[in-house]
Amino acid sequence: MAQDEIRRPNVGELLRHVHLTGPASRAALATRLGLNRSTILALTAELTAAGLVREELPDRKGRAGRPSLVVRPESQRFHVLAFDVAVDRLVAARVGLGGVILDRREAVRPRAGVDLDRVVEVLGRFGRQLQAAAPPDSVCVGVGASYCGMISRGDGLVRYGPDLGWVDQAFGAELGERLGLGLPVLVGNEAHLGALAEQQRGAGAGFRNLIYLHGDVGVGGGIIVGGKLLDGDGGYGSEVGHMVVNPHGGRDCLCGSAGCLEAEVGERALLDAAGRPAELFGHDAVREVVHAAHDGDGQAREALNLVGDWLGVGVANLINLFNPGVVLFGGMLQDLYPATAPAVAARIDRHVLPVARERVELRISAFGADTTLVGAAELGFSRLLADPLAAPA
Repeated sequence: MAQDEIRRPNVGELLRHVHLTGPASRAALATRLGLNRSTILALTAELTAAGLVREELPDRKGRAGRPSLVVRPESQRFHVLAFDVAVDRLVAARVGLGGVILDRREAVRPRAGVDLDRVVEVLGRFGRQLQAAAPPDSVCVGVGASYCGMISRGDGLVRYGPDLGWVDQAFGAELGERLGLGLPVLVGNEAHLGALAEQQRGAGAGFRNLIYLHGDVGVGGGIIVGGKLLDGDGGYGSEVGHMVVNPHGGRDCLCGSAGCLEAEVGERALLDAAGRPAELFGHDAVREVVHAAHDGDGQAREALNLVGDWLGVGVANLINLFNPGVVLFGGMLQDLYPATAPAVAARIDRHVLPVARERVELRISAFGADTTLVGAAELGFSRLLADPLAAPA
């Protein structure tokens, strides 16, 4: 094997490590990556020459011995544009190498049906504003976007977004044209990207097997098995929201089925059970039900118990199927899960095999509302991290 073929993966792995885990000394990098110090020296020299990292003396007050230089990502010099398209909001951010959000824009997304033109117009404007506000020497090395639907692998086509009726919408291509950067827009399913974000740098860090459940109007899922995303043959895998949990008399689902997990635990299921009128919707309405239950509203409490019971059925099935180390709750479920935890736990105790439930942890997302935005940023950085010395040039 040619020396260059050996070197390039190591360069990428070193930059990935610094990008995901933060500044580290040469000595620490050598230990973590299993490389000798001379190799680390050569790799950091290449990354420094490319401007991707810088090396600094550590703060060693009162310590004896020769210090090992600390390698830091150049967050201000290299960035991506990250976009998150949720049912109710549009978010754009400039994210620096190392994962730091440097600047952002946000707008309300009305629930107004197929709205590709408006979405790309707003996000394109935000992207141009973020680029204009960036330092003159900052380089955009990628563009990543998260969308709440089923995404065709490789071309950014939204094959199916049931909540607002998107079918075969060329989201990635249209946004790329509006941005005018000459960079492809890499698009991923929101829950898939959320799972990767949590596993790489969030509440799932250190777990090779995890399930991420993302609540919006419905429920999306991202499943990581053996450290790799389970995305299926066409990229449409892990649609856990359309796992049927209530086949007899279940609520109708937007997908055309009935009794799907998202139909039983999604936004409308909770609000209907709590007696809220149809004109109330969105995350604020869901949080109001949670707060009302806490304050003694009996109907709100019963609604949470009902939804939590169905959520527990879904989680129990997933634990039995995949034996994850952790199940994570994000989006709307980040607010809903703590209020329904007893009902979820009861279903797990009743239905999950003892050997599968003895170690599994249940946690909420580490990034709050930004989990899928963080995932979109990581998608944007993927090409740089795969071949760091080619991308800047």
